[in-house]
Amino acid sequence: MKLWLAWLVLQAAAQPPVAEIRPPACGDAEITEFGLECTVKDSCSIYLELAGIEEAGGRLFLSGNFHTGSATLWSLLLASDDEGRTWTEPHPRLRGAALDDIQFADAETGWVSGHIAGALPRDPFLLKTTDGGKTWRRVPVLEESGYGAIDAFRFENRASGVLYLQRRGEPRQRYQRWETQNGGDTWTLREAGPKPFPPLRPRQSGWRIRTDTRARMYFVERLNEKAWTALARFPVRFGECQPAPEPAEPPDAAPPREIPPQ
Repeated sequence: MKLWLAWLVLQAAAQPPVAEIRPPACGDAEITEFGLECTVKDSCSIYLELAGIEEAGGRLFLSGNFHTGSATLWSLLLASDDEGRTWTEPHPRLRGAALDDIQFADAETGWVSGHIAGALPRDPFLLKTTDGGKTWRRVPVLEESGYGAIDAFRFENRASGVLYLQRRGEPRQRYQRWETQNGGDTWTLREAGPKPFPPLRPRQSGWRIRTDTRARMYFVERLNEKAWTALARFPVRFGECQPAPEPAEPPDAAPPREIPPQ
């Protein structure tokens, strides 16, 4: 028994720290806006999803979103300058949006794909940085609002890139291939059809996000020679959505006391 307890202590000590980031607030406004069925007695759990990871210029970036079981609430972009020990948010959270893959062409220029979530994804966009991830700006893919989401994208350099878009509601042109020659500031449709394009070859970055279902944690891991080393942990469950409790009714006022005549 003592050996078993000692092993557990060593295992706990070997785990990386749980990352500290600001939990999302979710109350009456979010319940109404996203149509959530949350009550005071039966709250809705909020979950974190980590979708993309990339390192550039000595900085580590993570992308994802906060969501309930039925709605995406906010996007999330994280950056770390100390290999995952501490994290900052270089771009504000986007309400009702999700972020997906990340790619940097060099130490300064990078992109994150995203879309507005809902019954159908719409208004696909890229977040773009040209200063190593210190600041980001939002660049739409479509000139007008429309349904669709970015399946994958790839930049050969800071100017030339390709993007695969999936458009719902357009069966004959559901799968589309777009190209850019100005770093994603504008896109040109090159090909469209009813069948998906061959997948892009996966990039080998030396980083990965691993989900531990038993621990209910995400592990951010780096490949060292032939072994993966965990540098940070994030909980999957990240809070709850709950309406404000109704104010208690005041107690019944006592009847006025009768004053006897003088």
